[in-house]
This record gives sequence, structure tokens and C-alpha cells, in this order.
Amino acid sequence: MATATITLNHYENHHSLTIAPPNSGLSLQGQVQIPGDKSISHRALMLGAIAQGETQIQGLLLGEDPRSTAACFRAMGAEISELNSELVTVKGIGLGQLQEPVNVLDAGNSGTTMRLMLGILASHPDRFFTVTGDASLRSRPMSRVIQPLQQMGAQIWHRSGGLAPLAIQGQALQPIHYHSPIASAQVKSCILLAGLMAAGETTVTEPALSRDHSERMLRAFGATVKVDSETCSATVMGQAQLQGQTVIVPGDISSAAFWMVAAAIVPGSELLIQNVGINPTRTGVLEALSQMEADVTLENQRTVTGEPVADVRVRHSSLKACAIAADLIPRLIDEIPILAVAAVFAQGTTVIRDAAELRVKESDRLSVMATQLSRMGAKITELPDGLEITGGTPLVGAEVDSYTDHRIAMSLAIAALTATGTTTIQRAEAAAISYPDFTATLQRVVS
Repeated sequence: MATATITLNHYENHHSLTIAPPNSGLSLQGQVQIPGDKSISHRALMLGAIAQGETQIQGLLLGEDPRSTAACFRAMGAEISELNSELVTVKGIGLGQLQEPVNVLDAGNSGTTMRLMLGILASHPDRFFTVTGDASLRSRPMSRVIQPLQQMGAQIWHRSGGLAPLAIQGQALQPIHYHSPIASAQVKSCILLAGLMAAGETTVTEPALSRDHSERMLRAFGATVKVDSETCSATVMGQAQLQGQTVIVPGDISSAAFWMVAAAIVPGSELLIQNVGINPTRTGVLEALSQMEADVTLENQRTVTGEPVADVRVRHSSLKACAIAADLIPRLIDEIPILAVAAVFAQGTTVIRDAAELRVKESDRLSVMATQLSRMGAKITELPDGLEITGGTPLVGAEVDSYTDHRIAMSLAIAALTATGTTTIQRAEAAAISYPDFTATLQRVVS
């Protein structure tokens, strides 16, 4: 079997990834163990820190984002052992007992860290917190969580436009029923976490169901949580007593998506992706690939600490174009960059709509994917809220840029496997945000 040449190049301020496929015969084979789910990892660390007793976390994601969460909560008094994928121990200090940090809390590149943590900090009376992040995070909007928190009585100061750094004077918050204009798990989770210390019921109603990891984990830690799927509402009863738990983190379906698409588009490929979380609020990528007629099979389905899990087998197939929009978007918002790559190889024109949220992620993912895939020869048009991609045009190697966005870096790497010639991805180190072993895994499955 022919193999690709995959080289990670180290420079003083960044890395680049060079991928040179063979002229023919490349295929991807074998089994893949993906990193732990990023969303669940964040929440396990946070809830463990504010619960009473000890929380043990198995399978934690070791990316930069969870490290930012752990560092912030260590700075506020929680004892968190050295992070590893085998076992992380969190000795919680109890709800409402976080200590005022002596320095600025740094959320790094993690929007989840900043937005979810904000709900916890705002509800700690008589304590003052300041939070910042890297240049990318400081450019992302925080108004979507600041405004509902202010309705609960929070005192938060920010730069113009709701940008970080943020200063928070903790208050005794009041419960609210918040009607969110967007379906966002980060917004919903921030408000529910703030409601943990409010007297009464705090409810969030969304226009569509967003991922429900917070509701599941809050319930597991002892909070009273009610969910109404018909009205897309979640309610938490305040002044709960959280108790430490054992959390087994399933593999992240967002990370698995790169290998699903890789096996689907590279002829002769077959990959078995093990231990993938298939929470129904996250499986939009499976539905989109099914619409594309990808050969995807779920095996060994089971439940692990309240989360559904399966092994996912994917074989190469001829893909068909599809439409991705409306209620499907919240369940695959992070997978749209790699689905755009799949669409390049689908017969017909794939249209992605209702995804304007992607413009305020780690990068403007709509603009970046359109420009970078165009450099490789794809027929792709940027829409105000999505992309239009006409498949069937062969890709050619080019120099492209991740824009320091982990999902862009990995999506372009998968696209490069099928290109004629060499592709160089600048700032490829961004992949470590959610998938530290991505390059090593790529080298293994193509060899």
C-alpha cells in the first residue's frame, strides 16, 4: 500500500504540517482511539471543583482547553491532580465556596471555559474575579452570556461590544426564565450553572435543542434538572448540593468526525473509530453523512455514565450532495468545517445554511473554509450564513492556513490526503487545542 509523506515542521513561533500523498494507492486502515469529549471534560472539571467530596475523571481530554479550565479552578482553591487520560482527581470545595483568586484568570483559547465559568463566578457573593484569554478569545462575543446574567442581577464589566477581559463582582443572583435567541449549549449551560445558587427555578428555553451534556452531568452530580424537549427548555432547581462523582469521558464525536470523513473520501479506506460518544444532541454529523450516503455503521452500542457510546465503522463510498440547515445545525455546528470537506467529494451541490454562529468561533469558519478550500481548487461559495459547495472538482496541493483554529487545521489536513501534490498547513499546532495526537494518528492510519 502506498503511503503519504506527513511532516510536522517546527519554527520559532509556529508549526506547519506538510502532507504529500502518493500518486495512487493511498488508503486509511485500522482502528482509531480518539481523545475524550471536550464538552464533557470541561464540565467534569467544573462540577467536580464546586461539588463536595472527590470526583474521579477517566478519559479526560488532554488538550489545551481543558488545561485552561483546570488552571482557573486551581487558582480558586480546587485541588486538581495532574491531568492525564487515565485518572484525574478533583477535590471539590463545595458550591459557593470558590476563593477569590489573587491574579487574573486566563481561559486561554477556550470559549467554553470563559462562558460557562462566568455563570459560576457571577453567583459567588462578595468575591471579585477578572478573566481574560488569548487574542482570539478576546475577540469573541461574551454579550450572549453577560446579558442574561445581568438579568439575574450579575455585575460584570467588559470592553466595548461585550469583549474580554471581564471583571465580575459576585452577587446573590435571582432565578429567571430566559428565552435564548440562539440554540447554544454554552449560553444555556452558563445560565443553568448560575442558577445553581439562586433560590428557585432557573429555566432556559431555546429555539432548538442544543447539546445536553450539562443537564446530564448536573443531574448525575445531584442537582434537580427538568428537561422539556417539546419546548426546548431546561430547568435547574437552585441551592442544590452537588456531590463528587466518577465520570468516564467518552470519545469526542467532533474529533471522530475527521476520521469519518477521511475514510469516506479516500478510496479503499476502512476505519473503526472506537468509544465515540453518540449523545443524540451531538449526532448531527452522522445524520449529515447518512444523507450523503456515506457507509457508516454503529457497533457495540452501550451506555457509559449516562452517555450513549458506540464504535463507528466507516468505509469509502461515493458521496451525494445534501442540504444541511435548520434544527440540524446546533447538533453539528463544530463539524461543519470537516463536512465542507466531505461536500467537495459529493456529487452535486451541497448547501449549508443557518450557520452564522460559525463566524464567531475561534475564527470566522465560514470565511476561512471558503478561502482555504478555494486555494486547493474547490468550487465553494461563501453565503451570509453558510456555504455552497459543488463537488467533483479534484483538489490540488497548496499552502493554506489554519488561522490558529484547531478544527480548520484538521479539516485541511484531511482534504490534503486527496490532493494532487503537496499541501502545507501553516499554524498547524492549533490542532492541539482539542486533539494533541492528531498528527501522530494521521501518520499511523495512512502507513
